[in-house]
Amino acid sequence: MNKEKRIRKNEEFQAIIAKKHSSANRCFIIYYDLKKQDNARVGISVSKKLGKAVQRNKIKRQLRMMISETIDFNTFNYDLIVIVRKNFLDNTYDINKNILEKLVKKVTIK
Repeated sequence: MNKEKRIRKNEEFQAIIAKKHSSANRCFIIYYDLKKQDNARVGISVSKKLGKAVQRNKIKRQLRMMISETIDFNTFNYDLIVIVRKNFLDNTYDINKNILEKLVKKVTIK
């Protein structure tokens, strides 16, 4: 996932979260808004409750990989904020990927 496909600024995170369009399950919360640029963008948030910096960075790397395999950024119509919940740690990569795919489909249907 390229840096131009990421949401990095706090103001952008807060603007999307303030719209209050969200969908959630046991592993993720996704806030979404219509995309403002040509490509869809994704922001990832991992709480300090999930572990120290090394473990949080591993979770972010895994999540970026799941997102790049799941979403086609050119045709996807939303900017997303993905917040990871504690249940993420209990599952394998494949299970978490399937859970994320179902949640992204739920967002695109709305």
